[in-house]
Amino acid sequence: MTDRKPLRVLILGATSAIAEATARLYAAEGASIALAARDGTRLAAIAADLTARGAGSVPILARDLAAMDGLEAAFDAIVAELGGIDHVLLFYGVLGEQKDAERDLAAARAILDVDFTSAALWSLAAAKRLEAQGSGALVVVGSVAGDRGRQSNYIYGAAKAGLATLVQGIAHRFALTGRKGLHAVVVKPGFVDTPMTDGLKKGGPLWASPDQVAAVIRKAAAGSGPIVYAPWFWRFILLIIRLVPAPIFHKTKL
Repeated sequence: MTDRKPLRVLILGATSAIAEATARLYAAEGASIALAARDGTRLAAIAADLTARGAGSVPILARDLAAMDGLEAAFDAIVAELGGIDHVLLFYGVLGEQKDAERDLAAARAILDVDFTSAALWSLAAAKRLEAQGSGALVVVGSVAGDRGRQSNYIYGAAKAGLATLVQGIAHRFALTGRKGLHAVVVKPGFVDTPMTDGLKKGGPLWASPDQVAAVIRKAAAGSGPIVYAPWFWRFILLIIRLVPAPIFHKTKL
C-alpha cells in the first residue's frame, strides 16, 4: 500500500519513438500524461494507447512546438488542464541536412530554431514553474553530437551543445534553492534506431532501441544528472573523442 499520488507529466515532442516508449513507462505507473506535438491525429492514437496501459488523464496539445509565439501561455494552459506538473520531458528535434545548412542560412536557422531556441524557451518556462512550486524534474533529451564539433553535423551538434549548457545551468540554479526534490538533467543518447535515423546505416553494439533509452530517461527523471548518457558507455566514448588532439582529430572524417 502507498499514499503516493500519481505523477503528472508533460511530454513535449510526444510523437517521437523515444518519447512514446517513455510515456508507456509512466502509463504503467498510473501517471497522468499530457502530450504535445504537431500531429493531433497521432497524439490521439498515442493517448488511447496510454490510457489502455493504465495512464490517468491524457490531455493533448496539437501545436508546432518550434512556434515561439504564445509559448509560455500554451505551457501554462496544458499544465492547468493536467492539474499541475511533476515532470516535464522534452524530446523533439530535427537532424536537418548539414550540407544544405552550410549553403543556405535559412536551412541553418531552421535547425537552430527548433533544436535550440524553441527548446530552450520551453525549458525555461518549465524551470520557472518547477522552481516556483519547489519540486519537480525537467528532463531534456540532447545528443552526444553536442560533445565535440564534427564536420558531419556541427550545426545540429551546436544546437544540442547549447541546449545541454542551458539545462546544466538550470540544474545549478535548482541546486542552489536547496530543494532536494527539484532537479534538471540532460540525457544524451548515442545512436538510436528510430525513424529520425532512417538515413543512417544501422546495426552493431553502439545502437540502442527506444525502449533502452526510455528506461534511462525514466531513471534520470527520478533523480540524477545533470548529464546522463544513454546507454552509459557513450560517456567514455565521448570522453576519448573530446580528448583527441585537434591535429589528429582533423585528419578523421567523423
